[in-house]
Amino acid sequence: MDASYRRGGGGGGGGGSAPRSVEEIFKDFRARRSAILRALTHDVEDFYAQCDPEKENLCLYGYANEAWEVALPAEEVPTELPEPALGINFARDGMNRRDWLALVAVHSDSWLVSVAFYYAARLNRNDRKRLFGMMNDLATVYEVVSGSRQSKERDRSGMDNSSSRNKMSSKHTSEVARVENNVREADEGYDEDDGDHAETLCGTCGGIYSADEFWIGCDICERWYHGKCVKITPVKAESIKQYKCPNCSTNKRPRQ
Repeated sequence: MDASYRRGGGGGGGGGSAPRSVEEIFKDFRARRSAILRALTHDVEDFYAQCDPEKENLCLYGYANEAWEVALPAEEVPTELPEPALGINFARDGMNRRDWLALVAVHSDSWLVSVAFYYAARLNRNDRKRLFGMMNDLATVYEVVSGSRQSKERDRSGMDNSSSRNKMSSKHTSEVARVENNVREADEGYDEDDGDHAETLCGTCGGIYSADEFWIGCDICERWYHGKCVKITPVKAESIKQYKCPNCSTNKRPRQ
């Protein structure tokens, strides 16, 4: 593939003028993203072999015709389009293969966004916002390659779940935060410690923990209870500085 095509040609789907509208720029972004993804997944063995650390600085290019190429960077300065990360081949043998591919993926995501917004420079504010929204609806290259795919829909679902969990008192949500990975860490009272309460049972009825219900934890024995089982509402829990479950309220110094 010739250098002129790599540096600026092929915009908007394989040739001709550069993309100008939101739809055209998104189409270009999606095609380049598909090319990068193929290099790092389906064609990964070929890509890995081409990134020889003994060669000069190499870059991974994704084109608007969904082809990819490992090649030297453009020679002219400034370049006609933003350039991808330089020298991706040098770290290949010095890193775990999976980590190296993830690193290339991160740099590729950055490059894809830079190319899209290079084309979007003449768009107005609302069109740029719409373009970013369309791009953000797609999983990033890093999310796909690393296996930690987090689509916008999943993020939105996590935020909705967070809202329902906030029915619990701010004092006692710190323990719940250890179990629920997608609870907002910015909320008051959250601890950074990890824990696993997936099998937590209500100390009264024996029911399994559910984030959809209000639970409260005893500060003495550290057992958890349905609010309804111990007759504590979220509003009432807000005014409790130290909660003692019914058992601990009748015992002087219970032990775990």
